[in-house]
Amino acid sequence: MEKIIFCPDGEEPVEFYCLEQTVIGAKTYLLVTDEEDGDGEALILRDDSDIKDEQALYAIVDDDLELEAVAGVFRKLLAEDDIDLDI
Repeated sequence: MEKIIFCPDGEEPVEFYCLEQTVIGAKTYLLVTDEEDGDGEALILRDDSDIKDEQALYAIVDDDLELEAVAGVFRKLLAEDDIDLDI
């Protein structure tokens, strides 16, 4: 499973495991978790980087409407693998 490092402003870097990726409306979204196996905390990250940026700039999706819409897509993708997503 691919691992990414998320560096929140003013905080220590956090490692996440990427479960799934999708593109909606020209935006890339990642479903990440803090545990490689078993139950863990899941977050949805949105790629807000510009094409000129050297590194990807991800933001945690916290808008309820956007979160529910993107989570619905990830639920469908993960259902194929018998993974239950509770966001």
